[in-house]
Amino acid sequence: MDATVDHYTVLGLPSGEEGANLTDKDINKAYKFKALELHPDKRPDDPNAASNFQQLRTSYDILKDQKARKLFDDFLRVKRDNQRRQAHRDSQRDGKRRKLVSDLERRERDAFSPDPAAKGKEEEDRIAKQLKDEIARIRAMHAKKVVPGFDSKKESGGSGGGGVDQEKVLKVSWEKIGEDYSVEKLRELFSKFGEVEDVIKGNKKKCSALVVMATKQGALATIGNVIGHLSNPLLVLPLKPAMAADSWGGSKSIERETPSKLFGAGFQAFEDCVLAKLQKAAAKQAKGD
Repeated sequence: MDATVDHYTVLGLPSGEEGANLTDKDINKAYKFKALELHPDKRPDDPNAASNFQQLRTSYDILKDQKARKLFDDFLRVKRDNQRRQAHRDSQRDGKRRKLVSDLERRERDAFSPDPAAKGKEEEDRIAKQLKDEIARIRAMHAKKVVPGFDSKKESGGSGGGGVDQEKVLKVSWEKIGEDYSVEKLRELFSKFGEVEDVIKGNKKKCSALVVMATKQGALATIGNVIGHLSNPLLVLPLKPAMAADSWGGSKSIERETPSKLFGAGFQAFEDCVLAKLQKAAAKQAKGD
């Protein structure tokens, strides 16, 4: 039996399960029709007419024989099952192949695309560095700021440079309550002890000022003497304490003196004002209870 020949197709009949259900009458009718069509006398110019007619006769004989036809139908059924299984395997293989290709493409995309976590960390580090640089810039800017008329690089020895001698500068502060002190008022108070070169008042939130005296002696003379208003006394401190010689020929800072010698009446008045405020607040609280 030639496995490559479908005998149903040779007779012009449907093959497969539909061919297996054909009757002998259907097969005889199909054979007679094909025999008239393929007879060599009808096809004198066809060199294959005899072989085609012989194949038609062979296929008819097989389909007419019950045993041979059953074997042929079984052969076609097994062949169809094998084809379906092969198609299923091919489909699965194609699916796996497609999945492998898809996974490979995804891995390639992931390999070349940035990791969101790494990208976020990189962005965080970049901003942190910018913030650090900005903080350093602001600190440097503030470090360069100096009080107008005051040279922070002026050496204490008094030699060289054109800035203000720090020993001639006084730090003056007062409470926010009571009468405020203007630049003119401070100049008037301190001019009693010598020439005042400059008065630099702080912003409105800070009740403080720098007073630059013309001489060191004038600056020292104000310590303990400038009181201001009794309702809001001034606290006067040297920006840089003057150095005085001791009995051993060396020098010592006025900061080593006792508070009463350093600040004098101004400091005492300031302490008295603070104490009076505390006593007043305590009395008010006791009255409320």
